[in-house]
Amino acid sequence: MKENIIKIYEKSFQDNWELEALSDYNSKFTLTYGAFASEIEKIHLLYKYAGIQRGDHVALIGKNTPAWVTVFMATITYGAVIVPILQEFNPNDVQHIVNHSEAKLLFSSKAIWDTIDFDQLLVLRGIISLDDKSVLAQKEDEDFNGCIEKAKAEFEQTYPQGFTKADLHYPEISNEEVMVINYTSGTTGFSKGVMLTGNNLCGNVVYGLHSQLHRRGTRNVSFLPLAHAYGCAFDMLTPLAVGSHIILLGRIPSPKILVKAMNEIKPDLVICVPLVLEKIYTKMIVPMISKGMLRWALAVPLLDKRIYDQIRKKLIEAFGGRFEEIIVGGAPFNAEVEEFLYKIKFPFTVGYGMTECAPLVSHTPWREFVLHSAGRILPGIMECKILSDDPENIPGEICIKGENVMKGYFHNTEATDKVLHDDGWLHTGDMGTLTADGTIFIRGRLKTMLLSANGQNIYPEEIEAKLNNMLYVNESLVVDRDGKLVGLVYPDFEAMDQLGVTHDQLPEIMENVRTELNKLVAPYERVAKIEIMASEFEKTPKRSIKRFLYR
Repeated sequence: MKENIIKIYEKSFQDNWELEALSDYNSKFTLTYGAFASEIEKIHLLYKYAGIQRGDHVALIGKNTPAWVTVFMATITYGAVIVPILQEFNPNDVQHIVNHSEAKLLFSSKAIWDTIDFDQLLVLRGIISLDDKSVLAQKEDEDFNGCIEKAKAEFEQTYPQGFTKADLHYPEISNEEVMVINYTSGTTGFSKGVMLTGNNLCGNVVYGLHSQLHRRGTRNVSFLPLAHAYGCAFDMLTPLAVGSHIILLGRIPSPKILVKAMNEIKPDLVICVPLVLEKIYTKMIVPMISKGMLRWALAVPLLDKRIYDQIRKKLIEAFGGRFEEIIVGGAPFNAEVEEFLYKIKFPFTVGYGMTECAPLVSHTPWREFVLHSAGRILPGIMECKILSDDPENIPGEICIKGENVMKGYFHNTEATDKVLHDDGWLHTGDMGTLTADGTIFIRGRLKTMLLSANGQNIYPEEIEAKLNNMLYVNESLVVDRDGKLVGLVYPDFEAMDQLGVTHDQLPEIMENVRTELNKLVAPYERVAKIEIMASEFEKTPKRSIKRFLYR
């Protein structure tokens, strides 16, 4: 990338000095771009007195707040490396990540700090509160309170009239430098530290700028975790590069609270995961179209179009009524929900990415979106090839190359060498097909792909998508047991209670579910048995099922 990521922010903060930059939805606290830049400068001074050098690692954990965003941006514009940690990680994982990343300083909310054993953090010099910038813990020979006081005194002495846009100058930092180490929350049993360079971040941000996903003065609702690459790139980094106003909800709320917030804020773009749309579809749309008269009317030509138009209007209003499109990513999309939204011409599109690409690989504006695709490979930024004799029709592993591809995994050359080859191609582990115009279709994970007795490739995710649409099924996994497919099902107990179904009836109901499922799949995809799970599947912080626990 010709553009320098740090200079993009220097210019944006100066150009948008008076505009609102960050707001906390719950407390209504707001920072303008000028006030935001001033808070960043205070942290730069703290780093100076604390002896934080360029290239040092600083860890960060807490919910999405203006303070969280300030620490992230202050760290990369100082020249240090930020290590954002998902707050949903358990305390043992947090301690492992802080140690493995060799972080010298940790910013943490007090609630999370209470769960951490400071004595187990070997390299860490101290912990500072995200809530009030107080020192939560430090090694015996450290004096972070003194550093905070010195930084405060220098700020007041240097900028007696306040920090101005003329005072804003960030250091020259090459795009080739690692700026973020983002630990994955994958389903393979352990986290890897993805080293993302300024160039990786810039590839995503520049695509966002050129695509006008965000524009100066627009409003953006942020509820995805900013510690994850998807939310980080398009709910934070891209809007801050253009002068957009970010309203932080803290974390993913319930559909009811989310709809209330959307109606108040009226965002211009919505970035979300499939689960959000799937929940709204289940709670708002399914009850509506299942009613007697409406269900009958949908079968009548012309009437159905009017009804679909009304549903589309109601759904658009639920998201504030002002947005240009909803971008869905981060997990597979339920096919039934996707098909319904596509049928009613709801303005959504599906993208594809991974932490190792910071994260974007493909995206298409909603008017050009092809049903069941994951968009087109980013032109001029990414390349893609499919390891298949017939890439358009026969799925193969998806390999990608380009500006967004990570530098590697931190302190893990073995894992890096397995996926990132010397020629620059990254093996994603995803299976898919690719059309001549660069549109990509995801079939499933290479690691989860099963082989039938006849040599047919079976993608359990596709069977699970159909199974999850069945009545009384909350979530499912399809696994291979001695050459036969078995569906592990966690029932929808809420639906059972509402319809008066008892636990004793479950085995018979699930056998009927299995029969109906097998009518919808290919012969080699038929499920031989359904096993009922007593509790929810264990999940990663990103809410993906930890498949390795159920093989």
